[in-house]
Amino acid sequence: MKQRENWTSNLGFVLAAAGSAIGLGNIWRFPFMVGTNGGAAFFLVYAVAILIIGFPVLVAEMSIGRSTQRNPVGAFKELAPDNTPWFIVGGMGVLAGFLILSYYSVVAGWSMSYIFKALSGFEAGTDFAAMFSQHTTGIAIPIFWHAAFMAITISIIRLGVVDGIQKATKILMPVLLGILVILIVRSVTLEGAMEGLSFYLKPDFSKITVQTITDALGQAFFTLSLGMGAMLTYGSYLSKDENITDNAIYVIVFNTAIAIMAGFSIFPAVFALDYSPSAGAGLTFITLPGVFANMPFGTIFGVLFFILLTIAALTSAISLLEVVVAYFVDEKDMERKKASTIMGIIIFIVGIPTILGFSSWSGFSFLGMDIFGTYDWVANNILLPGGGLLLSIFAGYVWGSDKLNEEANDSNSLVKIGTKYNFVLKYIVPIVIGFIMILNIVKSVG
Repeated sequence: MKQRENWTSNLGFVLAAAGSAIGLGNIWRFPFMVGTNGGAAFFLVYAVAILIIGFPVLVAEMSIGRSTQRNPVGAFKELAPDNTPWFIVGGMGVLAGFLILSYYSVVAGWSMSYIFKALSGFEAGTDFAAMFSQHTTGIAIPIFWHAAFMAITISIIRLGVVDGIQKATKILMPVLLGILVILIVRSVTLEGAMEGLSFYLKPDFSKITVQTITDALGQAFFTLSLGMGAMLTYGSYLSKDENITDNAIYVIVFNTAIAIMAGFSIFPAVFALDYSPSAGAGLTFITLPGVFANMPFGTIFGVLFFILLTIAALTSAISLLEVVVAYFVDEKDMERKKASTIMGIIIFIVGIPTILGFSSWSGFSFLGMDIFGTYDWVANNILLPGGGLLLSIFAGYVWGSDKLNEEANDSNSLVKIGTKYNFVLKYIVPIVIGFIMILNIVKSVG
């Protein structure tokens, strides 16, 4: 086997793993989830989901990856008993990374295009819903931005783990944090911002429904890159000198902090300028341009916000492509640059139907969803929770909790796992994920 690259420092891994977790899920998806689920009440449910479900699965993924130093498919092949099909779980992760990146790149392309829309100035009175619709129902322009974003992602992955992913995230993550701080300061100092802070920070438990719980669990999986092989793959580049449990905590804290900060940058401004916080997915591309149009120095802050969104998308996209590339490098002995380019181009092509689904292929419908919605439904209702469910069963029962604990625990770590962790991983996690997964599928079909 070829000598495997390792992160050159603990900080390099934490920034890369946090970058994988911190993406559109934090800056785009989390705020509209909060807005459509009643504010702070959603965050509390989300925090519980992160602790009870997210942490155990994250530690298991990282442990399996470091133990085997392999991609998701190779890792399960190595640890599973002979002649058992557990490698399929790893295959689900690779497929999830492939599928999610194909449409994730489309949304990231929207964000890139909005940097230039913001540069030209968002004008008060503009119909931003029509602007967004005009952009998404086009063909050539969305495909161009989809291609541009994928080209950047491919170029980073071609360089490798250290020279590509680690160097990129060491630059992108501090820039992301700096931009976010600037946006928060601007947002909370607007006249009328306190109403937005109250909405965001004061929980209304009457708003918690079964949908809130399912949304929170889905958000936890999506935002921590669980079930898609990313954390397993990144864990496979960890040296034995790095401890797993502490790093998992760092990633969760960093990820959650950025999600919270994103809310602070958005809701005070939304309320201060009398917009609706429950605008759904349109909060980012319809509501916020309206906010920036009516904000002093709105052009500057609009540009900064969409740069922020694009950087967040990029740090996640490189982890998704790395999952796919690592499989072909490890299992098919393909050269990294070749695998990165070929798979990146194929993923780009697979993403094109999601663009056409808003225009010339708009007649397509699966369970009432367009092509984009179908991709997202398969990923978030089948592949991610299914992968997380089977991974928890494998780690707890097949590989075994004793071996998992031995791999994850380190004499120098502040956090150690044991009996309580094992109980949660083996019993609570599969039951909760399985229940929510079935509930979502039944709801979709019904």
